[in-house]
Amino acid sequence: MLLEDRVAIVTGGAKGMGRAISVRFAQEGAKVTIADVDMPGAEETLSLVQAAGGQGLVAKCDVTNSGDVREMVAATVSAFGKVDILVNNAGAVVGAQGRPTNLEVLAEDAWDRVVDLNLKGVFLCSKEAVPHMKANGYGKIVNLSSLGAISPPSPHPHYHAAKAGVLGLTYDMAAELGPHNIYVNAIMPGPIRTPFFDEIVATKTPEETAAFFAMIGGMAPLGRMGEPEDIAKAVLFLASDMSSYVTGAVLPVTGGLPLPRQN
Repeated sequence: MLLEDRVAIVTGGAKGMGRAISVRFAQEGAKVTIADVDMPGAEETLSLVQAAGGQGLVAKCDVTNSGDVREMVAATVSAFGKVDILVNNAGAVVGAQGRPTNLEVLAEDAWDRVVDLNLKGVFLCSKEAVPHMKANGYGKIVNLSSLGAISPPSPHPHYHAAKAGVLGLTYDMAAELGPHNIYVNAIMPGPIRTPFFDEIVATKTPEETAAFFAMIGGMAPLGRMGEPEDIAKAVLFLASDMSSYVTGAVLPVTGGLPLPRQN
């Protein structure tokens, strides 16, 4: 197994990509802390981790709150003895069901909430996990950015700015932490079928929903939307020793976007 005897923290593990990553890590032998504010969802992920033969821990954690983050990392070390892997997955476009928001009408408090969740959370979780990784002489950090960081599909200036910030933070951390045998890389997901999209189609008919997802997937050269498991496979590569000479890298998992699909 690729992650045997490893201890991982996955933020935003209650659903979507975080859930898929947690389960895949468990299948590969890791002990997993599922950190989220959604306790019912996190407990459901834990049950899937256990069904996969893994060990897990649920930690209620708002990644924008330094106290929560400190307690979550401490609980992980208390339960499993160390932290080998940190997946900074928690993030979202907060409010308005992800509808586009033009710059001139974007409220300051909305900017702060989204930047805190998507960028400050990566900083706080990394800050707490890194000392434990340094103590063990090993660490893998995988940060979730977004294709929107370099190719915004619609106006979300707060979200796309935060995700671009994740890339800058990844590069800085990789340079700083490489001498300590701590690897820092980023995943740049494209259109992935997650609960984010389910909210958008909540009022659509089944036919309209199918047409919507076909339209989104049809933009990619591969001709389909991605699934959370596609992200989990890429994160596994960067979190395991398969990527033993990879740090400071950004891996697009986008179905080929932003390349145009040629018919």
